[in-house]
Amino acid sequence: MTEQPQPFRDPRLPFAERVDDLLRRLTPDERVAMLHQFAPAVERLGLPAFRTGQEALHGVAWMGEATVFPQAVGLGATWNDDLVRRIGEAVGDEVRTKRAQDDRVGLNVWAPTVNLLRHPLWGRGEEGYSEDAGLTSAIAVAYTRGLRGDHPHYWRTAPVLKHWLAHNNETDRATSSSSVRPRVLHEYDLRAFRDAVRAGAVAGVMPAYNLVNGRPNHVSPLLSEQLRSWTGQSLAVCSDAGAPTNLVDSEHYFDTHEEATAAALRAGVDSFTDHGQDSSVMTARIQGALKRGLLDQQDIDTAVRRLLHMRFALGEFDPGLDPYADAGALDTEAHRALALEAAEQAVVLLKNDGLLPLAPDTGRTVAVVGLLADACKLDWYSGTLIHRSTPLDGLRERFGADRVIHAEGADLVRLKCADGWLHIPEADPAGEAARGAEGALDPALLAGRTDLPPLTCADTPSELALVDWGGGVLTLREPGGRYLSVAEDGHVRASADEPGGWIVQETFRWEAVEGHTGGHRLLHIGTGGYVSVAADGVKVAAPDEESSAAPGTVFEIEVTERGADAVARAAAAADTVIVVAGNDPHINGRETEDRATLDLPAQQERLWRAAHAANPRTVLAVTSAYPYALSDAAATLPALLWTAHGGQAAGTALARVLAGDVSPAGRLPQTWYASDAELPGLLDYDIIGSRQTYLYYNGTPLYPFGHGLTYSDFTYSDLTAVREGELLHVSVNVTNTGSVASDEVAQLYVRAVAPSVPRPLRQLVGHRRLHLAPGAAERVVFTVPVEELGHWDVAHGRWTVEPGAYEIQAGASSADIRGVAVVTVDGEPAGPRPVLVHGLEAADYDEQLGTAIVDRAKTHGDAVTATAGTNELLYRRCDFGAGASGVEVLASGEGAVLITVGGSTVTVPVPATDGPYDHRTVRAGLTASGTGDLRVALRGTVRLARLGFTGTGA
Repeated sequence: MTEQPQPFRDPRLPFAERVDDLLRRLTPDERVAMLHQFAPAVERLGLPAFRTGQEALHGVAWMGEATVFPQAVGLGATWNDDLVRRIGEAVGDEVRTKRAQDDRVGLNVWAPTVNLLRHPLWGRGEEGYSEDAGLTSAIAVAYTRGLRGDHPHYWRTAPVLKHWLAHNNETDRATSSSSVRPRVLHEYDLRAFRDAVRAGAVAGVMPAYNLVNGRPNHVSPLLSEQLRSWTGQSLAVCSDAGAPTNLVDSEHYFDTHEEATAAALRAGVDSFTDHGQDSSVMTARIQGALKRGLLDQQDIDTAVRRLLHMRFALGEFDPGLDPYADAGALDTEAHRALALEAAEQAVVLLKNDGLLPLAPDTGRTVAVVGLLADACKLDWYSGTLIHRSTPLDGLRERFGADRVIHAEGADLVRLKCADGWLHIPEADPAGEAARGAEGALDPALLAGRTDLPPLTCADTPSELALVDWGGGVLTLREPGGRYLSVAEDGHVRASADEPGGWIVQETFRWEAVEGHTGGHRLLHIGTGGYVSVAADGVKVAAPDEESSAAPGTVFEIEVTERGADAVARAAAAADTVIVVAGNDPHINGRETEDRATLDLPAQQERLWRAAHAANPRTVLAVTSAYPYALSDAAATLPALLWTAHGGQAAGTALARVLAGDVSPAGRLPQTWYASDAELPGLLDYDIIGSRQTYLYYNGTPLYPFGHGLTYSDFTYSDLTAVREGELLHVSVNVTNTGSVASDEVAQLYVRAVAPSVPRPLRQLVGHRRLHLAPGAAERVVFTVPVEELGHWDVAHGRWTVEPGAYEIQAGASSADIRGVAVVTVDGEPAGPRPVLVHGLEAADYDEQLGTAIVDRAKTHGDAVTATAGTNELLYRRCDFGAGASGVEVLASGEGAVLITVGGSTVTVPVPATDGPYDHRTVRAGLTASGTGDLRVALRGTVRLARLGFTGTGA
C-alpha cells in the first residue's frame, strides 16, 4: 500500500488547501517566526528557511556577478513593453540560476519600483520608469510578467512592487508626510500600482518610509481598501528595511513597538524587514502584542497564509513539477545581446542639426572627452559587472583605436602641506576583491579596503585627478584609477574602484581657511571629519575627536593641468567631438539624498564649452539618472543625446547609435524643465494644484514628455476613433518617409475638450514602438477603455466619465501631435455636490491654498489643517437645495473655522479638544440656498474633518 503524502505536499490539491493544511501543522511560535524577513527552517516538517527580498531592479543585485541592464529610468525611456518583458524573463532566469548556486539568493524579488517621477530632483528617480502613471504601469506589467513567467500555477520569481505610496522625496523621507488629495490619489499615485496588480503578475507590495496624509504607509488603510480590492489573488506586503521600528523611534506615531507592530500587521503588513537577519526583536514584539491583546491568532494566521501561498507558487514544495527549477541561464549570449538591445533602445536623441550620424567609414577622427567618457557607472541596485563597455571602448571598437582621441577633463592637482606633499605609497593594486564582488545580503555593511598603505606626506608629490560633481562635492583619484577612500580605521587610502556604498567614503569638500591665502582644509563628507596628516599616515578624525582650534591639515592646491585645457586640445585635433557628461549614481542624487538643482555641474559645463570653442562639431552625450537643465547647450550645440546609465553594454550601444548602425528612437519618460524656477516644491505632491508634470505644466519645457528624434522621418495619417460599448478603437497610419530604417514610438493621448474641473492638458492612453523600413507603413491599432477618459469626482466620491467631447491625439511626443479625432461621450452630467444630503468631507476640496491633509484617526480617515496663516479650501457647486439653516463642524484642535457662502462668512469657534484625534462636533447657524461655491479658512491648530448642513425645515 502506497503511503499517502501529507496534504500540504500533495500537488494534486489546490494551493489554498495545501496552505491551510500546513498552517494547521505549525505551532503558534513557528507561525510568528515566519513573519520576519528571514524565516527560519521548520525541520520537523522539512521546511527550509525562507527569505523575502531579493533586489532585481535592472538585473540581479547585491549577489555578485550578473547581467546588468540599463537603469529602470532607461528601461522606461525605451517605451517598449515587449523588450522589458524579455528583460524580466532574463532577470528571473538569472535569479533562479544564482539561487541554485547560492541559497542566500531569494526568489521573492523586490522589483520593480513604480513610484512616479513627479519631481526631477528626487534622488531615486533612477529607480522609476516615468512621470506618467500609464507608461509606468505598462512597463511594470511587462517587467513583472517576465519575472513571474507564464506558467498558470508556478512562478519564476515573485515580484513585489515598491514603494507604496506617494514617495518622491529622500529629504526627511522617514518622517515627512505627502499631502495627497483624493483626485491625485486615484488618478495618479494609485494607478501606477493598480494596473500592475490587476495584470496578475505581482506577488505583493512594499510600503514606503514616508507618511501619506499624516499616516505612515506601513499602517495605511489603503492596503486593504484599495490594494487588496484590485485582485482576488493573494498578495504579500513586505515592510521596507527598518520601517517597523521607525513607527516609534523616528515617526513617534505609536508609544510602543508592540502597538506599532500590531497596527502594521492589522493594516496588512505580512513580512517584517527589521534588524537584519536577527528575527528575535520583531518576533518578541509580535509575541508582546499577542500577550497584550493587540493581536489575535487570526491576525497572525492571515499574514502567514499569504506568505505560504507565495512559497507554494514558487515551487518550493513541488521541485519535480516546478518548470523553473532547473534554470541555468547566467551571462548567456542571449542575455548579452538583450543588454545591448536595451541600451540601444534607451538612447534618446534630443537634438540633431544634421551632425549625426557620424559615418565612421569616412576616416575622420573622433575625440571622446568628458568625465564619463571612459566610465561605466553602476548604481546602488546594480549587480557586479561581468562585461564592461564605456563610450571610449565602444568608439574605439567601432571607429578604430587610431581614430579616437581621449581626454577625461578632470583637473590634475597636487596637494601641499606643511610637511611636504600628499603622497600615495607604492602598493600591489591586487589583493582584496572589489567591493561586493562576492555578494552580500546587506551591502550597506561592506567595508572599505585596509590592506593598502595609507597616504603619507612626503617630498615626492602624487598627482590626483580632481572632479567636482556639483555643489562642491569632490572625488580624488590616483593615476592608476583608484579613488581616495576612508576605511573603518579612519585612514585615507587610494583603494576604491569607484565611489559607492550606503555611506559613500570617497567624497570630500574643500573649506577655505581664514588667514591662509590659498589654504584649504579637506572635509570627508562620509564621516564629517577633516583630513589630517599624522605620524602613522593620513587619516580622518571623527568630529568629536578633533580639536576645535585646528581641525585638520591645511593644504595648498597646485593645479598641474586644467581639465578644460586637455579637452580643448583633444577637440581641436579631431573632426568631431563627443562630450560625455552626467552624474555618478552614488553622488548628489541617490537613495537618501535628493538633488539640489537641475544644473549640470560647473566643471562639466566648462568642458562642453571648451570643446565647442575648439571645434563646433561637438555632440553632448548626457549619461545620467535624471534630467538636467541644458538650455545653453541646447541652444549652442548641434546635437544632444541622453541615456540613463546603460549597464554593461552602454558604451557599445552609444557608439552604434553615433555611427548610425542603429537609429535612436528612445523617448523621454519625464519632462525636462528649462530651469529650477519651473519646479514646484519637492514636498508638494498636488500635481493638479501646482501644475506638475506634462499633464498640467503649462509652461514651455526644455524637452517635453515623450520627446525623442530619430535619423529618419515619419508621418501620421488617417487617424480614426470609434466607440464600441466601453471601448474606444483607435487606429492611425505611421509611415517611414525617410531613407533610414528606424523604430518610431507612436503615442496616443486624450484631452477633455470642455471639462467642468481642471483636467490634464493631455494624457497618455497608449503607446507602441514599431520598426519600419524606408517607405514602409503600418496601421497602428490601440484599444482604450472608455473609463480612461474619466477622473475622480470628489463631489460624489466616485470615478466618472464626464459626458462631452474628447480629443484623441496621435503623435511623436506630448508636444508633437500629428493627428486629432474627436469622440463624444453621452450621458447625464454628475451634477453639483449634494451637501445638504451628504455634507462635505474636508479633504474633498476642488482647490486649496496653505493647507495639508492629515490623519483623522490612526486607523482611517482624513482631515485638513492649515500650514500657513493665509489659507483656503474651495468647494465648487455646492447644492443647498431649498436652503440650509445651520452647519455642523467636525474638528479637533483649537481655533476657528470660517465658512463663506453666498457672500456671507460664518465664524465657528472650535474649543480646545483632547488631542488631534479627539474630533468634536460644533454647531452654528448658517444660511444658504441654491447652488454656489463654498470657501473655508482655518485658524489656529484646527484639524477639520467634515462639514454637515441642516435644512431649513429641520
